[in-house]
Amino acid sequence: MSPSGAKKAALVTVGSGLILLLTGCQSKNISGLGYDKGLSSVNDTTLPLWQGAWIAAGVVGVLTALAIFYPILFNRQKSDELPRQFRHNNKVEISLTAIAFIIVLVLFGFTARAESKITHVDSAAAAQHNIEVKGIQWSWQFTYNDAGTGPSTTVTGTPAQPPTLVLPLGEKVRFTLTSNDVDHGFWIPAFMIQMQTLPGVENHLQFAAQKLGTFPGRCNILCGRNHSQMLFTVKVVTPAEYQTYLSTLKAA
Repeated sequence: MSPSGAKKAALVTVGSGLILLLTGCQSKNISGLGYDKGLSSVNDTTLPLWQGAWIAAGVVGVLTALAIFYPILFNRQKSDELPRQFRHNNKVEISLTAIAFIIVLVLFGFTARAESKITHVDSAAAAQHNIEVKGIQWSWQFTYNDAGTGPSTTVTGTPAQPPTLVLPLGEKVRFTLTSNDVDHGFWIPAFMIQMQTLPGVENHLQFAAQKLGTFPGRCNILCGRNHSQMLFTVKVVTPAEYQTYLSTLKAA
């Protein structure tokens, strides 16, 4: 194949790859890239941002690879003649800087919009359900305010017996997050959500679980000797089963 033919073939290949990649941006069937779709109200907001960031990274990666390998393949030394020398190209440098700035600006805009949705929290009175989460060395306490007051409404786990956080399907839950001792991180990976639990500080989080089942949770801030054992399980049940669970706590 002649050099010009090789150049055309390479450009067609790269162009086809970019077209397929960009076409995938419009497809609702695009992979979750490590996360399942529709598990929580947070997934609905975060997953498109996660997918878009990977697609943007893929496009930049392809263009960067093209910029690296094109001169290697098609501008190899053909004679002992010294190539034309130049110091810099202002147009290229300004263009590359502008493109990088636009990419960062677009990603920042989508991130800010997603963050404002995720961090929106209703007042305690307006929320459908209220649960207090307290991080302790080295486990968790879950207090179901819907079940009333008293020690029976608090579920306390231990490293040996991690607690279970029961949530109603499709109903928003407002969480009040605190810590009993040091910094911890309340993290449910499948739901694409995490929030710090800090001593002396109340953080708030609100979301709805949208699929029945059990999901692992853990602390994602190094908090001491048994940090790796700060585990819990999220159990999503029907609203009727959730009310039954609350009644069980009240009865206890």
